[in-house]
Amino acid sequence: MVEFVGREEELQNLHQLLQDNKQVAIAAIAGMGGVGKTELALQYAIQQRETYNGGLCWFLAKTGDVGIQVVQFARTQLDLKPPEDFDLLAQVQYCWRRWCEGEVLLVLDDVSDYEEVKPYLPSSSSRFKVLMTTRQNLGRIAQLSLDVLQPEAALELLRSLLKETPERIERELVIANQLCEWLGYLPLGVELVGRYLARKQDLSLTEMLRRLKNKRLDERSLSKSKSEADMTAQWGVEAAFELSWNELTDNDKQLACLLSLFAAEPILWLLVESCLPNVDAEELEEIRDDKLLDLHLLQRKGEGIYQLHPLLREFFQAKLEPQLFLGSWGNLQYALASVMVEVAKHIFYLHTLQQITAVTPAIPHLAEVANNLIQYVSDDNLIWPFIGNAQFYNGQGLYNQAFPWYEQCLKVTKKRLGEEHPSVAVSLNNLALLYRSQGRYSEAEPLFIQALALLRKLLGEEHPSVAQSLNNLGYLYDSQGRYSEAEPLHIQALALRRKLLGEEHPDVATSLNNLALLYDSQGRYSEAEPLYMQALDIVEQRLGADHPNTVTVRENLANLRVRLSPNPE
Repeated sequence: MVEFVGREEELQNLHQLLQDNKQVAIAAIAGMGGVGKTELALQYAIQQRETYNGGLCWFLAKTGDVGIQVVQFARTQLDLKPPEDFDLLAQVQYCWRRWCEGEVLLVLDDVSDYEEVKPYLPSSSSRFKVLMTTRQNLGRIAQLSLDVLQPEAALELLRSLLKETPERIERELVIANQLCEWLGYLPLGVELVGRYLARKQDLSLTEMLRRLKNKRLDERSLSKSKSEADMTAQWGVEAAFELSWNELTDNDKQLACLLSLFAAEPILWLLVESCLPNVDAEELEEIRDDKLLDLHLLQRKGEGIYQLHPLLREFFQAKLEPQLFLGSWGNLQYALASVMVEVAKHIFYLHTLQQITAVTPAIPHLAEVANNLIQYVSDDNLIWPFIGNAQFYNGQGLYNQAFPWYEQCLKVTKKRLGEEHPSVAVSLNNLALLYRSQGRYSEAEPLFIQALALLRKLLGEEHPSVAQSLNNLGYLYDSQGRYSEAEPLHIQALALRRKLLGEEHPDVATSLNNLALLYDSQGRYSEAEPLYMQALDIVEQRLGADHPNTVTVRENLANLRVRLSPNPE
């Protein structure tokens, strides 16, 4: 366990900043990367946990989805149920108004743009204290500038790391101070070098300092700084990373590089194993536990969850990119992209909190593939990273968060595959479905029409996708009360599905149900009832009595029969 040293005054000042304000208290911990901003926020939360009896909440601002994180936290931890027909901002405000009593500490880690998170913060009550960590200047926000450690604190940190062999520090006390100075008193650099020395008990501090200085000279071209102080800190950390890197075997390095391809968020270890199906799981665990964790190159965030420090992630990516690291484990970018495509294919329309919670940890990494590794996704699977992300938000009614993913899907698909490709038609259709969900019918209609025309041209008149497209356009007209236009589309879709799929296919049942709904809406009950009955027979046999589709058709039929029956009153 590394001791938290040299920040007692900062902890006191931080508490004072948060307690002074009468309204919502907002304070920021600002400083360079690796200076310990997040650690200071964590230690403050631990130290003051009794003060904040209304709860401690930690949000990752860098993801850009602070509002979503607030709502998900409120749902899972506080059992709040914001109305689904509210937009995201209204759902967040609903949660703040109903938050549990007491003083509350909200930590927003790694804020890069205050204006992006500001709308989601509590608006008035002084019981909410907001603490942000940032590398930016946030203007008028009360700010605690966190500098590197004082020389005495840096030496104390080094002592704590070498507590098993304290005589080494006393024997080379002058060199120990020089070592901390050369590292720029940066906590991350001191800790990495200290851990390295703890493992290399026969290595003198003098030799350690000599190696670091030599490595810095070797890497002089990697960075240009405005001042010697900046240069020392940056090169010190880089050199410390390099020393740990040199301790790794080829397989160790491959695992480190694979981890760096994930988003800068917690990583489910199951996803890592899925990327390397031909590598023994025990070997991966051994590398993880005995090398990466031991060298402090990886952090354990919970059971089965790990994370790279952002600076280390950048370092490993730099090692990976020049030669694509085609080691014995193959191309790591393709491996991760393939795994996340399979995850995306299993993100169906989400109905329950359990489903949302299960898939949430994978979303940042799916977004990383869509944004930065899409070139490693095959043409056949190109749409899936975007669809998976969109469906995650769409399933929660967060249409504004889903829209950019559908839009990006269409743009990327057209660029790679051309204007006339089935995946372009799918992308048009998905964007139209989102518009329809929002009631934006005039925007949905031309997209549905384009998708139908494109599918007919590419796949011919008789194809299941054409039937689905006819169904979608018909359902849009249903929603607008344009029944005379909807009816022939539903009839065509039903006939085509019967011809292509047979009389007993669930999709045939869907078309029967949709046509029945159309007649039902027009009061044509005698025509609707037999269609509902046919649909119900199919889904009960093929999907089971408890399937959601079966329940829907059964309810539609029951409601119709209530309308047909004499009024019991």
